[in-house]
Amino acid sequence: MTQVDFYILPDTTLEARLDFACRLAETIAGKGYRLHLHVEDEAMASDLDERLWTFRPDAYLPHALLGSEMAESVAVTIGWEQPPEPSAEAPMALLNLDPGIPEWFSRFERVAEIINQHQQVLVAKRECWQTYKQRGYPLKAHQLRG
Repeated sequence: MTQVDFYILPDTTLEARLDFACRLAETIAGKGYRLHLHVEDEAMASDLDERLWTFRPDAYLPHALLGSEMAESVAVTIGWEQPPEPSAEAPMALLNLDPGIPEWFSRFERVAEIINQHQQVLVAKRECWQTYKQRGYPLKAHQLRG
């Protein structure tokens, strides 16, 4: 069954949430997972794509937008509509930055949700927590300090 982890940030800005998403993506990919970052829309995908190039001056996380030529050759993809193709080579993880839960989340071994203290994010992710809980998925909250 899919394990769902909620990372709770003290910050209120979208920038802080996306910056943490980059660091978390690096950690997840470093553990050998194929990672898909599911975002709200194309604009957020472009923003996250750019951030993954620059979030740390001493690191680079190979990634591609889902549907691009490079998407099949990297372990990290970003998309806002369709899920990535299943992988036989490595376990798959989903970092969900969309306000809702994608219908296909359960095909992933792990799901990460990032909550910050922005009211819209709090409301949306509380609903996500309740949905996962009602469906019986194992949940874990990680309260992060500033």
